[in-house]
Amino acid sequence: MKHAALLLLALLVMTGCRREPPLHLYDEAEFIFDIPEIELTLDVYWDYDIQYDWKAEWYYGWDDSESEIGYKQPTAYQIRRYHTGYVPYAPHTSKATPEYTFGNTFRAEYEWGYWDLLVWNDINTIDDVQSLSFDEDTSPDYVTAYTGPTPYMSRYQAPRYTNSFWEPEPLFAAYTQAEEIQPDLKGFVYDEKRQVYVKKVNLLLLPLTYIYLPQVILHHNNNRVVGVDGSANLSGMARSVVLNTGIAGDDAVTVYYNVNMKYNCDMKGENVDIIGGRLMTFGMCGHNANHITRADEVKENNRHFMDVTMNFNNGMDSTFVFDVTDQVRKRYKGGVITVELDMDTIPIPSRSGGSAFNAVVKDYEDGGTHEFGL
Repeated sequence: MKHAALLLLALLVMTGCRREPPLHLYDEAEFIFDIPEIELTLDVYWDYDIQYDWKAEWYYGWDDSESEIGYKQPTAYQIRRYHTGYVPYAPHTSKATPEYTFGNTFRAEYEWGYWDLLVWNDINTIDDVQSLSFDEDTSPDYVTAYTGPTPYMSRYQAPRYTNSFWEPEPLFAAYTQAEEIQPDLKGFVYDEKRQVYVKKVNLLLLPLTYIYLPQVILHHNNNRVVGVDGSANLSGMARSVVLNTGIAGDDAVTVYYNVNMKYNCDMKGENVDIIGGRLMTFGMCGHNANHITRADEVKENNRHFMDVTMNFNNGMDSTFVFDVTDQVRKRYKGGVITVELDMDTIPIPSRSGGSAFNAVVKDYEDGGTHEFGL
């Protein structure tokens, strides 16, 4: 299905032995949530306003030894229900009680009136250690997800943030307001199979984390660069996101991610070496990328720098820094970020550490022109 999934919201009224349940007998009723599978492939999700064949740009590739490249189906969900009485769109008066469901069904009792409903996927990691934290205490109207700092230093957002931040785990959310549940069951239909009255509510369960595929292509390397230290950074990305609105926070941070190097890769018939990785972020500050339809709608002031530390054949290392702002803004909800280096133009460093080269790389699609300040 395109973009997201359909969330079905069902109201059950006790039926006894009668085929048609009586109305107006109870002050509250029971809901069933049926959450179907989320089918989000990158080909479907990266549906930009221009034709975008990301696989044709992704020369680094992927293999079984590396993590999943796209989105995965959640298996459990967090649910928050807010009763606003008989006033639709009213502010929430208290924090919702945390509720959880494993699988695709959730049951709960509801009073008559209006309800706001927030659903997001439960975070499940292999080692039970996660980067995401959730703030439900600051405001009863919003739930905000944050990612935390790493022990690694970063200069891009200093002095406010002197460390880089972890990638967030994949996060999906859906929010609806003023769902009306009244004793006359207006807007409901009778489901003969379940023998209940059912109200269907369409919710888009959308990603709030965006996948980027950065790659640095080394032309004419000839064993000059022999490897990487495995670390890389992308600056200017959001530290948080509000689950109810999908809007990323205004605090810009540097996101740390892992990279690897592959040798003798084919790029349009040329033999090249490529440094590549997969990066998950909350996207650009102040934006809900799911609501953007064209790249020219992106309005932000942050610059985005990508850095990679390379090891040379003489035992020295150097950190390369690339300005990829235009590419991040063009791929506002994820995609391939590419820079190219002609290693014939790069002198081998005589000492390790620091940033020996600051590479300002123009848009990949204009031919990959590079300007170096030594």
